[in-house]
Amino acid sequence: MRKSIHSTQNSVLLRLLRDTRVNVRLRQADLATRIGAAQATVSKVERGERRLDVIELRAWLQALDVSFVDFVSELDRLLP
Repeated sequence: MRKSIHSTQNSVLLRLLRDTRVNVRLRQADLATRIGAAQATVSKVERGERRLDVIELRAWLQALDVSFVDFVSELDRLLP
């Protein structure tokens, strides 16, 4: 089994994370400030170089003012 960090499903997750940030009109630096991280961290997550655990994902989405449940529902809809 391939590692999920390199899977098609993970690519869908990363695209949705980035698109969600862009749709709320935040730059990586703005999101980083809101979550108390460096802009480089946001960039690494969006490029798939660093993974988020579920607690980090929840905080990330709260910073974007996006419902965790809605995000996961959309992710489920998009996954192959």
